[in-house]
Amino acid sequence: MSLNPLQIEAISRQVYGQFPEVKGARPRVQTQSAKSAGSGQRFVLTFKGSGQSANGHAIQRIVRVVADERGKIIRISTSR
Repeated sequence: MSLNPLQIEAISRQVYGQFPEVKGARPRVQTQSAKSAGSGQRFVLTFKGSGQSANGHAIQRIVRVVADERGKIIRISTSR
């Protein structure tokens, strides 16, 4: 089973609202291995974008989202 395009779009809208630096970036979707039996399938969506620091330097932003098979976001982490 995989996330359908509507679920990916809904997750993307939430990420774009919280992290405008990655707006418009298409996520890379990967299946995450189950840590315990019966926990259901999870997916990792990785968004990449760039913004500017206070002194004008470009900064790459990577946002990782862990979602379940229903498209519900479990965790969001980001790098600067």
